[in-house]
Amino acid sequence: MEMTGELVSIIVPVYNAGSYIEETIRMVCAQTFREWELLLVDDCSKDDSRERIRTCMEKAGPDKQIRLIEKNLNEGAARARNTGIDEAKGRYIAFLDADDVWLPDKLERELAFLKEKDAAFAFTAYEFGDEQAKPTGKIVHVPATLTYREALSRTVIFTSTVLLDTDKAGRELIRMPEVKSEDSATWWKILKNGFTAYGLDEVLTIYRRPARSLSSNKLEAIRRIWNLYRKQEKLSLPQSCYNLFFWALRATLRRL
Repeated sequence: MEMTGELVSIIVPVYNAGSYIEETIRMVCAQTFREWELLLVDDCSKDDSRERIRTCMEKAGPDKQIRLIEKNLNEGAARARNTGIDEAKGRYIAFLDADDVWLPDKLERELAFLKEKDAAFAFTAYEFGDEQAKPTGKIVHVPATLTYREALSRTVIFTSTVLLDTDKAGRELIRMPEVKSEDSATWWKILKNGFTAYGLDEVLTIYRRPARSLSSNKLEAIRRIWNLYRKQEKLSLPQSCYNLFFWALRATLRRL
């Protein structure tokens, strides 16, 4: 596979995303940074996601680097993203969930920041949006840097804000493990291998958050993070309790 030095490969796992996917494609096409390829990995959607993607590809024309990767088995977001990583031609990898929104200069600003810091791993601030992705004014600010030990107690890295340099981190390291909360597990894995994540405290992404009750999701999130501490990271019981306390405190403050 021929790699391109300045190319950013944008990986979008798609599952029943028909309501959002056309907006997602238009949003990427509107980026001020032009050297990108968009990899839409459809994980056996049961809606019209594939048809909508094909229609958008036809409208965009052959000059647009948009690829639809059709999986034959539904295997979840981690494997879908890993499929995208395997197919990516770019030096840089950006993750984007189909229902999130990037501001037009997201790639341009973040890539410049990554190069300025000579870093392998960058992430940005983001703002919560409603069901229509309209900004709510609730902004999640990010620290200037984040190490492995710091990241354990603050899941401030939002997947759709991440940009990675594969020349520095390698492709195998950024592949996602097949566990719940695979994104957090991936960031920890990268940081545990000696890298530092650099935070650009500018809102460049909108996190679309439905209005429905999140109480059951919160309980599930606690179970997931606890299992990551104990099973994935092999932390002791006291270490796990310590990190969980501060994780829960920060998560609560972030959503108020």
